[in-house]
Amino acid sequence: MFVAVQPPDDAVEHLVEFLGPRREHGDLRWTSSEQLHVTLAFLAAVPDRALDGLVEGLATAASRRTPFEARIAGGGAFPDAARARVLWAGLDLGAAAREELDRLAVGARSAANHAGVAPDGQRFRPHVTLARLGRPQEVTRWVRLLDTYAGPPWTVDRVALVASHLGEGARRRPRHEVVTEVVLG
Repeated sequence: MFVAVQPPDDAVEHLVEFLGPRREHGDLRWTSSEQLHVTLAFLAAVPDRALDGLVEGLATAASRRTPFEARIAGGGAFPDAARARVLWAGLDLGAAAREELDRLAVGARSAANHAGVAPDGQRFRPHVTLARLGRPQEVTRWVRLLDTYAGPPWTVDRVALVASHLGEGARRRPRHEVVTEVVLG
């Protein structure tokens, strides 16, 4: 499972149109458009007994945050463009919005901990995973292309708790299922 901000359909469609025919590049495994999201907290395993407490904690954390404006813009690669394994798009946020998003991520991790679920220990770096690479490769051209991109703004006013069913999606990829959404404010 994971906790995520999900961009609205128009923002996703704008990004997909921008990437368009470029997505035919051979070595990139593209994320399907319906699975594009910003992960706030990754939760490897959530026992059924912890689910109610997790949802309650997420609702509390979200209620303490104010809705804010975001847009998908720019991009990069993990670990870096010279030996990328992941190609990602960034988020364009004002200072106040970035603080809200950071606090939302902290709140999601805290809710998980209080529910007895250990979140992944990696540092929060807001991004939308666009593609994965089977082996590390140089993707500077892709990063430069993404640097020219700025999608339409939208209001982040909710977060989703999403179950990831491994191997159940198209081409044996994960299938995502929104378990619940909680509203900010």
